[in-house]
Formats: sequence, structure tokens, C-alpha cells
Amino acid sequence: MSATPHRLAKPGAHEVIDRQHVIHFTWNGEAMQGLAGDTLASALLANGVRVVGRSFKYGRARGVVSAGVEEPNALVALEDGGHFVPNIKATEVELYEGLNARPATGRPSLKMDYKRLFSPLHRFMPAGFYYKTFQQPKSLWPRYEHFLRQMAGFSVAPVEPDAEAYEHNNLHCDLAIIGGGVAGLASALEAGQAGAAVILIDERPALGGNWFTEADAKIDGVPVREWIACTEAHLRQLPNVRILTRTCAYALHDYNLIQALERVQDHLPLKARAGGVRQRLHKIRPRRVLLATGAHERLIAFDNNDLPGIMQASAVQSYVHQHGVLPGRDVVIFTNNDSGYGLLKDLQALGRPVRAIVDCRAEVPRQPRALAQHYRTPLFSGAAVVAAQGRGQLASVTVQGVVHLDDCRWGVTGAPQTISADLLAVAGGWSPVVHLDCHTGAKPTWSDEVCAFLPKATGKDRDYAGSLLGLARLDDCLASGRRAARQSLAALGYRVEQLHAVDSPVSLHTAPFFRAPDWDGKQFVDLQNDVMAKDIRLAIRENFRSIEHIKRYTALGFGTDQGKTGNVIGIAIASEVMGKPMAEVGTTTYRPAYTPVTFGAMAGEYVGELFEPERHTPMHFWHLENGAEWENVGQWKRPWYFPKAGEDLHTAVQRECLAARTGVAMMDASTLGKIDIQGPDAREFLNRVLPNDWSAIKPGQCRYTVMLDENGMVKDDGVTACLGEQHFLMTTTTGGAASVFLNLESWLQTEWPDLRVYLTSVTDHWSTTAVVGEHSRAILQTLCADVDFANEAFPFMHWRKGRILGVPVNIMRISFSGELAYEVNVQANYGRAIWEAIHQAGQPFGITPYGTESLHVLRAEKGFPIIGQDTDGSVSPVDLGMQWILSKKKPHSYLGKRALARPYMNRPDRKHYVGLLTDDPAEVIPEGAALIVAPDSRQSQGHVTSSYFSPILGRSIALALLEGGHGRAGEKIFAAHHSGKRIAARVCGTVFYDKEGERQHV
Repeated sequence: MSATPHRLAKPGAHEVIDRQHVIHFTWNGEAMQGLAGDTLASALLANGVRVVGRSFKYGRARGVVSAGVEEPNALVALEDGGHFVPNIKATEVELYEGLNARPATGRPSLKMDYKRLFSPLHRFMPAGFYYKTFQQPKSLWPRYEHFLRQMAGFSVAPVEPDAEAYEHNNLHCDLAIIGGGVAGLASALEAGQAGAAVILIDERPALGGNWFTEADAKIDGVPVREWIACTEAHLRQLPNVRILTRTCAYALHDYNLIQALERVQDHLPLKARAGGVRQRLHKIRPRRVLLATGAHERLIAFDNNDLPGIMQASAVQSYVHQHGVLPGRDVVIFTNNDSGYGLLKDLQALGRPVRAIVDCRAEVPRQPRALAQHYRTPLFSGAAVVAAQGRGQLASVTVQGVVHLDDCRWGVTGAPQTISADLLAVAGGWSPVVHLDCHTGAKPTWSDEVCAFLPKATGKDRDYAGSLLGLARLDDCLASGRRAARQSLAALGYRVEQLHAVDSPVSLHTAPFFRAPDWDGKQFVDLQNDVMAKDIRLAIRENFRSIEHIKRYTALGFGTDQGKTGNVIGIAIASEVMGKPMAEVGTTTYRPAYTPVTFGAMAGEYVGELFEPERHTPMHFWHLENGAEWENVGQWKRPWYFPKAGEDLHTAVQRECLAARTGVAMMDASTLGKIDIQGPDAREFLNRVLPNDWSAIKPGQCRYTVMLDENGMVKDDGVTACLGEQHFLMTTTTGGAASVFLNLESWLQTEWPDLRVYLTSVTDHWSTTAVVGEHSRAILQTLCADVDFANEAFPFMHWRKGRILGVPVNIMRISFSGELAYEVNVQANYGRAIWEAIHQAGQPFGITPYGTESLHVLRAEKGFPIIGQDTDGSVSPVDLGMQWILSKKKPHSYLGKRALARPYMNRPDRKHYVGLLTDDPAEVIPEGAALIVAPDSRQSQGHVTSSYFSPILGRSIALALLEGGHGRAGEKIFAAHHSGKRIAARVCGTVFYDKEGERQHV
């Protein structure tokens, strides 16, 4: 066993540690020892470490307060590099060999936090002081922000990629039980034995909850720990029950969707994690939820109540029973209810007398009073700890008499007296963990009897059990768990015998004492965010009356704490100051996540290459073998250009463009979106969603179209082919494929469900090879003898069926280059074979593969817009000069038609799609450059959307959106370069080459 000053020498009957298994770890650079089964918090306490961090605002020394997820102070950072974990609670960290931990706070060090230098100024730093202080002069705002950001925060953020692995898991069950305490175990046993599919979730490594508060109790005649072990063993034998420990249900959404984070490997040494999953995010969809989430013990606010050595009484019990650690020698218990006396009994059993019990209740119930008398422990009834003293840690407490005035108001009486103490165990009452219930919009209600906020217990498809309902004793929690399980089973359709409600549950007689009756001291309400009682009073004085506003002004309940230990005290103080009942003040809104969730767990498997998977066309590896450079477009890997030896981008693009214009070229167009549209109402559907007329189009014909949104703005464009009277194939842009499909489905399912139309995304089903240039007809004639490619037989904007290499193909005569061109569509499995056949057949003509950069140049020479580059969501067909696409023959409206009729849409000063020719033919305008009317103007009238050097024209060309552009042909304008340079150009039409469009009709 390791030599640790606060480890109890005598092993306890309820320990979870292995005293024979020593664990070596490092804290803040110092080598220490713990035991297997320790948490980092228990190991630090065993080693006598009192100060584990510095407070957020004032830099005050802080120590461990709790033993669980509600810990507000002990935020630590673990490990380094890719295994670095910031801001994790030491109470949740299971000790493992080689653990490297350090405080998350304290700059430059834990011993010396520079925020302590401001201690004399703390009186001038109340809630909201930064709103009032850092206002003048405005020129120093950037410095203020830098200073405040240096002051704020806890641990530094990770800078290296996460080396761990994460995954997501989807689960379904009849009943999900959240909370593995006595109530949750009883519920799971009832439901599991009835045959229901059950998932039991608990955030701790072991089931049983806070059983150690009544360690000597018995359930069904056996000791409580033995009952827990037997029940768990029984549950694990049931095939219909799944137990998830080390799993925190951090969110409960509508329709009972539970999100729960399982810490699969966090308790293992780093070397043992190789290849495994660190954390798993479970998305659980039960038919019914049973909440048995328990309760957290509250602290009490008094002067200097944040000193290290002041802890929850239940936390002290946990460390004593489970870890054999007593983090103090001179113990004082401060309580406002019966539960504090359980610690007295436990310590006396260990031979560790308590110096005093301070109980604010003037009339202490008979049983706890008799317990204090039995152990001859001084009992200060009708008194409270009003202050704590110590330099950096607790040394003594001041006790003074108190009298209950009304509601939450108390007064002091008598002379104060000082008691030496290095450990103050505070039992301030219990707050049921209502957070998950509140995630669904439920509001808890205040109970004067229990002195806590309780769930209304009216949630749909939910039941409640245990301490969540304010129950205090194991027997009551056990009975409520069994009853709640039978309620759930009955609601699920199982035939069960109902149990009666718990009769007269044992009360803790909690007094509504939340703070010492003094406004002058440092009474901390929220330890994590340095919120004091007087901060809440100040917020109310400054007219923040809603508890939600008070929260935001003071930061009460922010951060990882989420109000677990301080919110009820803050609400009580607001109640006292405003003179309103607790029920009327209400609670703040609890939102997911209940505890922090790592970004890695939220991302799951979707990291690195899986974050945005690469999509490959059937010809991908041919492109790779032939030296393609790549461009990522809508997850697709598209060839950018095909450089030959010694060529850069510009040289290669010039060669590719000239080949398309003067000979023949080919491009992989497989990435274009393709949507199969079928049904008796297909034409009617197209007429409603597209602006041109689809009533008369015949099989074998194609038509270019644009898709508009409800505001009449262009969303996408493409060619739609009529494959049959009730069958169409719509193509979209590569990047717009998914959004267009979803948009069409949305209209079809929500607005026009009566239309008999069926949509199928077939983008991946078809491979497309575009053959472009004057020799394209000759090449395809050699490969496809069953299609007549004569101009009269196969005109522009038509398609034909044929065979290449015996494989059926659909050949469309369409062009995005302005040249004679065809697109050969084939089932994707044959894509590469057809591509290679066309490439081989084109060798006598010098066929040249080209990529997306050449595609952009070719289409810009013809003025064809790229939606999303030449448009920005505020461009209409009229702005693009496409009035011709808006049908005037349709008998009814189409999507966006009414919006196009608005006067604003036809204003002459709207930004129009225009061309630009620079005065210097060799100068290419940078894309995005602002357009101004004079070199010294600062008023932008538009911007350049596309700009290239045209190889066929031997000069630069540009496309732009310009205010009133359609009426400004020939006007001189300037493009403003970010360097300050001004580039002169003249406005022109958007078609720069083959303005009559003759080449695509040859």
C-alpha cells in the first residue's frame, strides 16, 4: 500500500479500492501514488493535496468539493499531445497507471495565480463590472478584449489532432432507465423479469448510486451492498437487459430520444487503448423512459465558504466508504437536515470523533439529537457556520446562533464563537436532478416539504422514481422504483399488478437555510463562476428580475456546473431579496448537455477522410493514371487539368481549351446530378417547379432550364431530357444535386402530395463522358453504328439510344462549351470501358482529355453562368438575361413566378449579368474584385464573378454582376484590386466567342 497521509489505515467493509494494487501518477509535475479503484480526486485527497485549482474570476484557491459529476472546482487537464483532455472533473477521472494530470486553472502556476494580484480590487469587481468598466476610450477596446480573454477561461484548448477513436451507436428498447441507484436497479429488475427490453444507464463505474449514505442498511433482509451485487448479477443474466455503466445520459429530446456518452476506455492507461474506441455516443430510442437520476447535495453560502477543506457531507462519506480516505482530522459537520448525522455515525465507527455538529434548526428531531448525544458530540442547534477562516485552506469556522424569520429569511443572535477545523462537511439539503426532464420543456415545481424543486412527473411516456421525487431513504427509493417500473410496463401493454404509492416517506426535515444572514462577506453561491450572494442582490437592484436574466448577468449556473450545486441557493437568495416565494421565482432553463461532451464523441467516426468522404467517378483511376490534378467539387474528386511534362496550370488549360475549340476533347461529366422523374403527373410537376413549358416536349428531346426558389432567384440549372411520356431525367450542377433533390421531394411531399410522381436520385447510377469539338460526331459514328448522327436526324438538344461495345448508352446532343458536343451516358459499371473506347477512337483526331478549369474557360467564352459562382442567391433569370426561359404559355403559376412580378424584381438598377473586356488584353481581373465607376471611388456597384484568359481569343475576359448592367454596354468601369491597383475595363455582352451560336449546330 502507498504511504499517503489521509488514507485510512484500516480497510473498510465497503471499499472499491484494491490496497494491494498501487497506481503511479503525476500531479502538476509531482510523482504520486494512488490505488486501483481511486478517482483522481480521491487520490489527491489521500496524498494531502488540498488546492486543485484557482477560481474563474478572482483566482482564489479551490479544493475538491464533491465526489461526483456535480464537482464545480476540481477541473483538470490530462495528458499531452493527441491525448490531451481539457477541463475534465477530477471526481470523474478513474486513476490509471502513468496518468499525467495538472490543474486546468492557475496562471502562471497553481501556487501563484496573477488574478490574485487584483485581490484589493475585488470590491470593485462585482457582477457585470466589465460591462461598465471597459467602455472608454474606444481605441483600447482591442486591448481590453485581449486582456479579458487572457484572464478568462480554464484549461487551454487542444492544438494537436485527437489521437483517440470515437463511434456512434443506435439502440432501441422498450424501457430506458436512467440512473443505476437503488431505485433504478429495482425498476430494471421488475421490467427485466417481465420480459421487457431494458437499457439501464448510469454515469458511474459501478451501480448502486449513493448507497454509502446508508451503508449499514438492509434490503430484503440482506446488506445493501450485497443486494446491489446480487441484483446486478441477476440483470446481467437476463438477455433482454443491457447495462451501460460509465455512461452519462446527457440529453433527453422529443420523442424520448436519449443521447448518452459511454466512456469506454477513459479509465485505461494510454498504452492499453491502442486501436480501441475511447468514447461511444449512444442514440437510444426507447418506447418509454424511466428517470431515476437521483439528487445532488447542496452546499450553504457563508463567508469564505470556498476554502479548500469545505466539502459536501455526502462526498466525505463517499471518500471514506469507497476509497478509505478522510481528507481532514478536525471535522465539523454543518447541516440543515437529518442527513448530516449519517456522517457522524460513519466517522465514529472509524474511531474519528467529530469536533462539533452545527445544525441551523432550533428543534432538532429526536433521532439525530439522540445520535449526537450517544457519541458525545457537541451539538450547536439553532446555529450556523457564518464564516470560515484560513490561508489557502480551512483552519477554523465561526459559529453563531440563527433564528428563522420567514420563508428564506434568517437572522443572527448571540455571540459568535470559533471552532478549529480542517474539514467542514456541509449537508445543505438535496436537489433532485431534474435536468433531463427539463430538456423536454418540463418545468419543476417547488416543494416546501422537501425543500427542493421536484419534477411535475407528468412527462409523456416517462415515469419517475427514487430521490428524483424527493425520497430520502433506501426503502422508499426501492418501493418507488418497483412502482414506477410497473407503471411503465402497464403503459407498454404488459399485464402487471399495480403497487400502491410510497406511504409516508421518511423526511429529512430540511430547513430552508441557504445562506448565512450577512451580506458583507464572500458568500459564494456558484463556486465555478465566482458568483456571490451579493452579486445576485446587485442584479436584482439593477432591475434584473427574471431568474433567467439574473443568471446571465451574474453567470450563475454557467459552464460545466449547469447549476448542479448552486442554482437552488441562487434562487433562494433571489426569493429573499424580491420577497417572492421560491415557486414564483422559478428555475432557469436546463439545456443539453447535462455534462460536457467531447467534440470527438459528437463527431464519432466522421473525422479525417470520413468527415467528407471522397466520391469517385468510374473513370477516377484512369484520370489518376494519366496524371490528373484534382479539384474537390461537392465531395467528388474531379480532374482539374491534365498537365503534360513541364506544363503548369495555365499552359495545360490553354492546350486543353484549344483542343476543344479546334479539334476534339473529352471530359468526365459523371458528377452532374441526375434525378429520375416518373409518373402520370410528371409533366404537371415539372410545370410547377420549372419556369419553362413542359407540356409539349416529346420523347427524344432535351431542354435547358433553371430552378427558382420562392423568391424567384436562381438556385440551380441543368438539362432535362424527356425519356418517355411519363418519364424524365433531370440533370443538375454537381454541387446542387442533393439540395435540388431534397427541394423537389419537399414540394412533392408537403405541398402537392396528390401528384402521382416518383423521384429517384440516380447520380451514381450513370457515367457520363462529354465529347466536345468538331470531330466529336466522327468519333461517335465509328463507335455507335446504330445511331444516325446526321444533323437533321440528331439535332441539337435531342437525345438518342444506341450501343457502344454492345452496351446500351443514351447519347445527348447538348453543349456547355458552345461547340458541337455529345454526352454519352452509360450504366456506371461500364463507365471506364466506354471512356477508354472513346479515347482510343479519338486518337487519330488528337483527342484531349480536359478538366474543370478548361470547362470554366470554355463556358465563360460563351457566357454560360455557373450557378453559385456567377450567382449568389439574389440573382433572377431576368438579371441573367434569360427572360426567354420564363414561359408565358403556361396555364398556371410556377415556383417563383409571383415573386418575379414584384416591382423590385424589375428595377433597372438591379445587378445584372454582364461581360467585361479589360483595356489591357493581357491583364486578368481577380475574381471577386469590386466594380467602381472611377479610380478614386469608394462605392461598389458590383463585383467580378468569373475571370479568365481566353486562349481562343488571345485576351482576358470576365463576367460580373453590375448595377443596371444591361443598359451600360460600352461604359468604362474599374475593377478595384486589393493591392490598391485599378484595372480599367468596358462593359459588354456576356458572349465573347461565336456570338451567333453557330458552332454547336453544325
